[in-house]
Amino acid sequence: MTGLKRTHYCGTLRAEHIGQEVTVCGWVQRQRDLGQLIFIDLRDRTGIVQLAFTDTTDKEIFDKAFACRSEFVLCAKGVVRERSAKTDKIPTGDIEIEVQDLRVLSKAQTPPFEIVDNSKTAEEIRLKYRYLDLRRAPLQKNLILRSQMAKVARDYFYENGFIEIETPMMIKSTPEGARDYLVPSRIHNGKFYALPQSPQIYKQLLMLSGFDRYIQLARCFRDEDLRADRQPEFTQIDMELSFVDVDDIMEINEGLMKRLFKDILGKDLETPFERMSYEKAMNTYGSDKPDVRFGMEIRDLSETVKDIDFIVFKSALENGGSVRAITAKNAAAALTRKKIDKLTEFIKGIGAKGLAYIRWAEDVPNCSFNKFLGEGDLDNIINAVGAEKGDVVFIVADKNSVTLPVLGALRLELGKQLDLIPKDEFKFVWIVDFPFFEKDEETGEWVAMHHPFTMPKEECLEYLETDPSKVIAKAYDLTLNGTELSSGSMRITDYELQQKMFRALKMTDEEIDAKFGFLVEAYKYGAPPHGGMGIGLDRLAMLFCGADSLRDVTAFPKVQNASELMSACPSAVDEESLDVLGIQLKTE
Repeated sequence: MTGLKRTHYCGTLRAEHIGQEVTVCGWVQRQRDLGQLIFIDLRDRTGIVQLAFTDTTDKEIFDKAFACRSEFVLCAKGVVRERSAKTDKIPTGDIEIEVQDLRVLSKAQTPPFEIVDNSKTAEEIRLKYRYLDLRRAPLQKNLILRSQMAKVARDYFYENGFIEIETPMMIKSTPEGARDYLVPSRIHNGKFYALPQSPQIYKQLLMLSGFDRYIQLARCFRDEDLRADRQPEFTQIDMELSFVDVDDIMEINEGLMKRLFKDILGKDLETPFERMSYEKAMNTYGSDKPDVRFGMEIRDLSETVKDIDFIVFKSALENGGSVRAITAKNAAAALTRKKIDKLTEFIKGIGAKGLAYIRWAEDVPNCSFNKFLGEGDLDNIINAVGAEKGDVVFIVADKNSVTLPVLGALRLELGKQLDLIPKDEFKFVWIVDFPFFEKDEETGEWVAMHHPFTMPKEECLEYLETDPSKVIAKAYDLTLNGTELSSGSMRITDYELQQKMFRALKMTDEEIDAKFGFLVEAYKYGAPPHGGMGIGLDRLAMLFCGADSLRDVTAFPKVQNASELMSACPSAVDEESLDVLGIQLKTE
């Protein structure tokens, strides 16, 4: 690039630059040869500008332009002029550059797919050539927006007295929740570090150290099965605060969201956000991360149908379960019998035994369990759910751990199919009053729903050792449009209470010492009241961008089986490397 230095980005040029000499750099989007006239669309991360070569262009420059192909890297100097054939398809559509000097910085082979915004190429191919896929404008815009979000978040926390502190990436393995990624130690042969699932213990120690407001954009790692909203490695906006209570933490995070939405999307959020108990969220929406942008709330029909001689209902109620329903308003025309059959298969796939329904398309409702009903039973059910002609009622009967999440999932599926969910609306909800313990259905043991350092509500402490089901945690989740953005809690700081909590979780002294000994020891030296949370930056960016997957906001993502297609990792290593680490692979 001797003698030429970029003065402007391609997508920033406008009519006010007409007459100015500029130098731009980028990739060839396409070249059009019209004989005595050649046009090149030059692309960089800001957009596209048209380069023009005419019969007055120096022949050597013209010949260079003639030889250019897609994805060649160019540097072009010229004068901005008004474009004769203007277009509103691109922001630079009023102007073009009359090229005076052109340098071909790098030639390119024909790429395996065309670099266009709406690529039809299979995602597997695009992920294999991710460096090419990342040249597409939609992905570049997503990553730039994510970068802006990170900057706004940092600025906000700095302005509010937070200190950014990095915590270790190689830590002691304390398996809780998901599986750890393990890192073998060469020096300490036979021992392993773990990659952090979160900086939880370290940020609590920082509170004990006197750093009363900690912030970190922390990389976290979890060895778990992937979904559209999960990656094995992710970033969270992690924070911890001392000398505060739940309201203070909520207020600081509502301020962050307000700032992000204003600075990034230009939207004004109303605060404070709605607060909803875990119990209400599950009973009303079948989810602890409810999407409240539309209705179709769950109704409990157990009392209404308790005397109906229908084995499906009777069996559920006799076994301590419930009969619950949702009503799809004005959906009878759209939800044909064939579509209802597909919805039945959908819920069977997530654990339900079946789906009862009432479809009121004609004057008389069509009820799938009509032969089991006595006089007035159908009217009672219809009145209980508020159904009218044109509606469809869906009913599931089972134990609550099935009926609620199944109807919650069915509600979301119907919301999508019936186009009930507003696209440009953002509804935050704080979920509070979580049960501290949940029972492991396989072992029957009580386990911590969040983590063992979560503070129980003071009025529940008496039930710790007598009735764990009554213990409510000082925990809170922040949800947005049906996505969990963050989970947090106040932490236990009393040594004796922490020991009681470990005992309630049936942890032995050996287990406690092996997993958390250094933290328990630290609590003996004066711990301030503190709490915190971690907001998933990836998930938040996904919602800001309107993306369907975290892969769309992650530069080099993993796929469903936690592999990266571009670099083909994970990969095998040679025996010498394993020997140094004292590792021998198990062979079948």
